[in-house]
Amino acid sequence: MSVDTISNFLTTVRNTIMRSKRSVDFAYSNQILRIVEIMHQEGYIRDFQIIDASEDVAHRCIRLVLKYVGGESAIHEINRISTPGCRSYAGSKSLTHVAGGLGVSIVTTSKGVMTDKAARALGIGGEVLCEIW
Repeated sequence: MSVDTISNFLTTVRNTIMRSKRSVDFAYSNQILRIVEIMHQEGYIRDFQIIDASEDVAHRCIRLVLKYVGGESAIHEINRISTPGCRSYAGSKSLTHVAGGLGVSIVTTSKGVMTDKAARALGIGGEVLCEIW
């Protein structure tokens, strides 16, 4: 049995938003780090930091500081698209706009993890990991 770290990450973010908490910690992985960097660049989170293993923390982790505007989260919806049981791939021309262009899809491509806008600009497609708006 495998663990879907991306689904766990997205579910934890949704639960943290529902509880109106300001920050949450995740186990470190390169793919989760890249997703968090994209969320920060797109303005969905306030900040993040990598916390190395120490006496207080058993494993390396990522601390995510969520962004709230007027008491409402900057993330309205965050959904997993491609799952381990049903992969979802899209070419550069078939990448859909999320919420009429207000949101982003996060795509893993041969050039790395990036937004749908960046993938369209480079003319490459890939596996659609999640959508955020």
